Amino acid sequence: MSADAFAASLSKGAELTKPRWRHALGIGLIFGTIEAITPVLGWVAGKASQQYVEAWDHWVAFVLLTAIGLHMMYEGLKKEEQVAHRKQTLWLLVLTAIATSLDAMAVGASLAFIDVDIITTSLAIGLATTVMASMGTLLGHKLGRYVGHWAELMGGVVLIGIGVMVLIEHTGGGVTSMLQAL
Repeated sequence: MSADAFAASLSKGAELTKPRWRHALGIGLIFGTIEAITPVLGWVAGKASQQYVEAWDHWVAFVLLTAIGLHMMYEGLKKEEQVAHRKQTLWLLVLTAIATSLDAMAVGASLAFIDVDIITTSLAIGLATTVMASMGTLLGHKLGRYVGHWAELMGGVVLIGIGVMVLIEHTGGGVTSMLQAL
């Protein structure tokens, strides 16, 4: 979940001449806090609709995670543009964090269908995102142009893998038999 924030923080770090630890941690905390809140919001929405989709919830999780993963891979494959050096504002940073965490909301909705502890999961997502975004900010001024898109590609592959595993787990291996038949 933190791959988007890592990629975005690389570009944020690339905009800074020499980010300090304090600044990098602040950026990481903004990304991490928002990334921890959005899965809970998605989970609440997913729980509210759970009674209507319980029979096919694993398919919902699979489709959502696969769609998000494919979108992340698409974004990672797009040609990266030159980073424009501009002054960073708190609101621009918050908007960037919100934009990169929208997929976490969809993941939270899919997690509502597979009965997970959303608080622990969201805290783990937030902590991982804080660490990754802080590291990305520090690395961004040196590596941003070379690493950013790979982080999104790998994040997309992982999400698709999670979606496939949910589908296999909830269909009792029926999907495995179907895939083997293909």
